[in-house]
Amino acid sequence: MPWAPRGARSGRKIFTGWKVVGTSSVVWALQSLIWVQGYGNLAVELRTRFGWSKTFFSVAFAATRAEAALLSPAQGRALERFGITQVMRIGSVIGLVGFLGLSQVQTQRQFLAVMLFAAIGVAMTGFLTISTATVSWFERKRARALSLQTMGFALGGFAAPVIVAGYNLFGWRWTTALAGIVLSGAAWLASGITGQDREASGEPVDGIDASSVPGTERRAEGVSDRHFTASEAFRTRAFWMISLGHGSALLVVSASMAHLALYLTEDRDFTAGKAAVLAGIVPAFQLLGTVLGGFLGDRFNKRLIAGVAMCMHAMALLLLTWVDHWAAIGAFVVLHGLAWGVRGPQMQAIRADYFGATDFARIMGWSSIIITIGSMTGPLVAGSLADQTGNYRLGFTIVALAAAFGTVFWVLATPPTRPLRSHEVVT
Repeated sequence: MPWAPRGARSGRKIFTGWKVVGTSSVVWALQSLIWVQGYGNLAVELRTRFGWSKTFFSVAFAATRAEAALLSPAQGRALERFGITQVMRIGSVIGLVGFLGLSQVQTQRQFLAVMLFAAIGVAMTGFLTISTATVSWFERKRARALSLQTMGFALGGFAAPVIVAGYNLFGWRWTTALAGIVLSGAAWLASGITGQDREASGEPVDGIDASSVPGTERRAEGVSDRHFTASEAFRTRAFWMISLGHGSALLVVSASMAHLALYLTEDRDFTAGKAAVLAGIVPAFQLLGTVLGGFLGDRFNKRLIAGVAMCMHAMALLLLTWVDHWAAIGAFVVLHGLAWGVRGPQMQAIRADYFGATDFARIMGWSSIIITIGSMTGPLVAGSLADQTGNYRLGFTIVALAAAFGTVFWVLATPPTRPLRSHEVVT
């Protein structure tokens, strides 16, 4: 059926971009539940079973993130060359083998090896791949679309207690194996929709014919019809400031994902079940934040939104660390969850606004290497200092202050100058 523009009375089909968002959201929800926000619950289970140290779990968490980041440039190139569908299907097979292996580990060496293998599959079906798919379909509604996609991530974290219930009912080995089968199967099935090419479909960006959009309609800061190549983006200050700002935010996000359950069980004497429930409430506020972020991101300055969210991340972790009262835990849940939800979609949207969608996969792939410095450093600092000092106070404080300083990067991340190419040089 041919595409019908907005306003047509009949024969109109659902914009494929929203289908891409929906299927991507499901995949990301399962990844959040099982792999990302579920990691802390797995760490509690394995620490109870094997007595492994907090530092080891920090190293394992950081190593998987570092591996995914180092592979991101190659993944970006693969997405451009082979397409999203092929990359997702290969990733789903690798992920399945990794999760089945994870369910059988007995030693630290085995755990680290299969985590690194599974991380390849998760990365190929996850963040970079589905973000690349979404930004190619949207411009004016880009923040809204990415927010809806991110809701899946939040919902997956909210459902994290399901994994703990699985550990209690079936054991962590059976639960891990089943989770891997479900995640890999969903990624394979979603790849056919997520991998559709917008230009080949003939559908307009945002599902709206350009002729129906007023020429005076306000566009987001930095949006340009000229798309940067990866090499052109590297030469701008904006590329480096966005990457460093994103990495600074992940100091708190990654530290809390890796250690919140451990902190609550060991420093606050929560049971594993109660810790999982409380950690699962964070994504509820993250979900609320994504709704708010989608509304704000297409209307207001994304850099301002990101800067405010950075301060909220830092304040939340400092309250959790220094105020010994149940209200401080509640404040952390609310502030951190909202900041994460509001800020998250802006990270991809601002890159696409500044640099365009044509080379987004490669630009995001190289940026991921810088971002991962934050996602590695947060858990390592928090975990190693907790082992040395006997609690998380010093490590969490350092992480929070470093995240607050990251606000400076967003102040400096002004829109880049339009690239001037050789055939345009005036002599």
